[in-house]
Amino acid sequence: MKRLVVLGGGESGVGTAILGKKKGYDVFVSDFGKIKNNYKEVLILNKIKFEDEQHTEELILNADIVMKSPGIPDKVAIIQKLREKNVPIVSEIEFTVQFTNAKTIGITGSNGKTTTTMLTYHLLKQGGLNIAIGGNIGKSFAWQVADGDKFDYYVLELSSFQLDGCFTYKPDIAILTNLSPDHLDRYNYDYNEYIAAKFRITQNQTEDDFFIYDADDLEIEKWFKTNKTKAKLVPFSLTKQFEFGAYENENNINININNDPFVMPTSQLSLEGKHNVKNALAATSVAQLLKIRKKTIRESLTDFQGVEHRLEKVLKIQNVQYINDSKATNVNAAYFALDSMTTPTIWIVGGVDKGNDYDELMELVHKNVKAIICLGIDNKKIIDAFGDIVDELIETTSMNEAVRQAYKLGEKGDTVLLSPACASFDLFENYEDRGRQFKEAVRNL
Repeated sequence: MKRLVVLGGGESGVGTAILGKKKGYDVFVSDFGKIKNNYKEVLILNKIKFEDEQHTEELILNADIVMKSPGIPDKVAIIQKLREKNVPIVSEIEFTVQFTNAKTIGITGSNGKTTTTMLTYHLLKQGGLNIAIGGNIGKSFAWQVADGDKFDYYVLELSSFQLDGCFTYKPDIAILTNLSPDHLDRYNYDYNEYIAAKFRITQNQTEDDFFIYDADDLEIEKWFKTNKTKAKLVPFSLTKQFEFGAYENENNINININNDPFVMPTSQLSLEGKHNVKNALAATSVAQLLKIRKKTIRESLTDFQGVEHRLEKVLKIQNVQYINDSKATNVNAAYFALDSMTTPTIWIVGGVDKGNDYDELMELVHKNVKAIICLGIDNKKIIDAFGDIVDELIETTSMNEAVRQAYKLGEKGDTVLLSPACASFDLFENYEDRGRQFKEAVRNL
């Protein structure tokens, strides 16, 4: 019996443990932090051995294969020891694909991947496909396969960390939404290492597969100058037009795939902003490749509700609009948010810096931001970058305090924007917790 050790007792870890047990592995789960009670109950119910708040080496280093949860960095001691022993270390995605015959749509990118994943799922589900959603969203891919693998398609949101542990995984359709510096603390502060991780999504694709990508993205275009993929290329763009691909022209989205053009005014899209036009181009390309009816695509693009914590309008109080963009965990995402502001903005920013360079935001801050509220334990970098640019810069260490300060500064017609450009782990559990606290604090004003 092969021994599967699962490092991390969260959603992907517990899902992988259940699948491993079902497939005949001797399974052990180890988490250096605390495993949540609901996950502990599942492990007990499935008679899976586990430990938390420690890593017992003799129970881990005897593994035949290790599934590492995406939150665990490569530099931790137990991973180094496993590497020394040449134990294969894979991601949940890599472990799971061997047990399903379903087709997968893999979606990655520095920004927009959650919205694109949710929109793709919505389009295909409304189109009548038997499809599930997984990866970084909702119930783990492994868990769904363990539960009977009832789907013909899975649409998977994939982070660079998940792709790092992929060696044979091959999506039938891959999407790379864009590239911008992110998580550089996990990639030796080397942008090229991060880019290489993202492109792992297409490393095993064949001539029968499709690779959908942003043809306006300079780093993606640069990659193509020295690298190749076997997949059929499906570019999308806001500035170029293609005989085979997707683009915006004269305020219409145009999808030229399968000799069956699809055209729709961008004004009819439920999502606002240029970045969301790109997300729509990518998702609609998938729908066209899978031959979803045009009427269904149109209706689905019109009624899609968007993603929580991504430019989510919370409330208008005394004619000041409060917007939750907690999912903006890097500079590029905050750029999109600030670029979409049309009124004087009070910007709540800060958290755990991942190697941020704020230079690209300078012009937008000059133009759109009237005050900055720092929300983090260490705000020095933000203060150094923007201290001389805005009239008001306030430091806070709790969401309630940040929202109260924003309320005091807000005048009729302003916007209060939470778009942190940073990870959340200094003051919050995760970006969802940060977003929920923001919405609660706004509702309590």
